[in-house]
Amino acid sequence: MRYWPSLLLLAVTIVVVCCAGPSGPGRPTVSTRLSPPAGPQVTPQQLYQEARVQTRLIPKGKYGRRYFRPMTPRYITIHSTQNYTGDAFAHARALQVGALRARKRRGGNRIGFLTWHFTVQGNLAVQHLPTTEQGEHADFDGPGNNYSIGLEMCEHRGNNREATMERTAKLAALLMYKYNIPLRNVVPHYHWPRAGQNPPNKNCPHFLMDNGRPGRKWQGFLSRVQGHYSRLVPGPVPRL
Repeated sequence: MRYWPSLLLLAVTIVVVCCAGPSGPGRPTVSTRLSPPAGPQVTPQQLYQEARVQTRLIPKGKYGRRYFRPMTPRYITIHSTQNYTGDAFAHARALQVGALRARKRRGGNRIGFLTWHFTVQGNLAVQHLPTTEQGEHADFDGPGNNYSIGLEMCEHRGNNREATMERTAKLAALLMYKYNIPLRNVVPHYHWPRAGQNPPNKNCPHFLMDNGRPGRKWQGFLSRVQGHYSRLVPGPVPRL
């Protein structure tokens, strides 16, 4: 496969730095505005179209979907990749070929692979798992994996961070509507402590944390989510 060398490099990069580590010097600052621009009312299907979701599912019965693990979503967990080379499609390819392996162990990763539901970048979002299946992206055998939909925000070079956050907020609002999830259950990866890890709470998404913890920046992001949720009017709900 012509993609294989790049996939191996991507896999190593993601396993080492995904949702971990410092943000590094020279990263752009994040807007803390508390109210997103007003937008027109939309149906769920129209908001789905605004989010520009493309489907690239992990093959059923293989790799991160080797086991069928049903889920009724109660939370939405927001991550950032902290991988500065791979876009959403590169992450999708890595997940589809099982390149993102993790050590399977008691009290840790349960399936031997990293998995999550969506990777979002400035111009689109890519879906990797049905939202009714568990991922492996938050807190091992805890509620973050058992009951939450994982959204990773891309950070590759050339990606527009503001547009990525706005698209992520739209997708989160749509998922809130679809599954009747309250805004208080839209949480950062930081929210889920990981047993046996030091520190137990990751600084993730790092560019929406204040001194490594949720603060004003995170509240600003939640206001974006609420702003898009308030735009929704009854209508057909897309299958996700």
